Amino acid sequence: MTTSILIADDDKEIVDLVKLYLQNEGYTIYLAYDGAEVWRLVQEKQPTLVILDIMMPEMNGLEVCQLMRSEGILTPILMLSAKAEDNDKIMGLLTGADDYMVKPFNPLELSVRVKAILRRMQQMSQAEPISQDKVIIGPIVVDRALHVVTVSGKELHLTTSEFDILFLLVSEPGRVFSSEYIFEKIWQEKALGASKTVMVHISNLRDKLRDAMGGENVIKTIWGVGYKVEI
Repeated sequence: MTTSILIADDDKEIVDLVKLYLQNEGYTIYLAYDGAEVWRLVQEKQPTLVILDIMMPEMNGLEVCQLMRSEGILTPILMLSAKAEDNDKIMGLLTGADDYMVKPFNPLELSVRVKAILRRMQQMSQAEPISQDKVIIGPIVVDRALHVVTVSGKELHLTTSEFDILFLLVSEPGRVFSSEYIFEKIWQEKALGASKTVMVHISNLRDKLRDAMGGENVIKTIWGVGYKVEI
C-alpha cells in the first residue's frame, strides 16, 4: 500500500522543502495551505500521516486536530509550530497530536520523526499470533492485531500513541514504567526532556479510560517514578 503524507502549512517555502525531502523517500505527497483544505483532503485522500502547522488561516492546526479526533479520524499527526513554549507543545498534544516539532527545524530530523511514526504503525499492522497481541484486564480488551481497544464491549477511540502506551502498560499490569522508558519504547528515540510529552499522552489516555469506565481511574501515577495500570 502506498504511504501518503499530507503537508499543511501556510508558508509555501516550508511546504516545498518538506515535500522535497519526503518525496525523495518515495512517499505520495498532498499539500494544503489552510485548515479548511486540510480537512477536505483528510476526508478525500485519507493520508497515512498528516504534518500539520498550528498557525494557518481558515482553521488553525489545533482546530483541525480537534475536529479529526472528534470525528474518530485517528490518522497520526506531527504538529509544527514556531512557538517553543511548553504550553503550546502541551496544547498540541492535548488536542490529539502524536508528535511535535518547533520551527525552525532540520528537515532530516523531521524525516526521521516521520519514519519513526510510520514504523510504529507498520509494527502494529504486522500482527503476531493473537495470544501475544491480545490483553484483557478487567473490562478492558486491547487487541494489537486488530488495533482495537474495547471497554465493556464498547470500542474506545485512541490515537496511535495512546494505543501504543496503553498496550505497553497493560502488557504488565502493576509494573511501574518511567516516562523515559515509555518514550524510548514508543517513540524509539532518546528521552531527552520527554517527560511532558509522555505526561500529556497519559493524561489524554487516562481521561478516555475514566469516561469509559464510569469514573474509575486505572492508570496510576507513582510520583517521581512513573505510571502503571491497576484495576
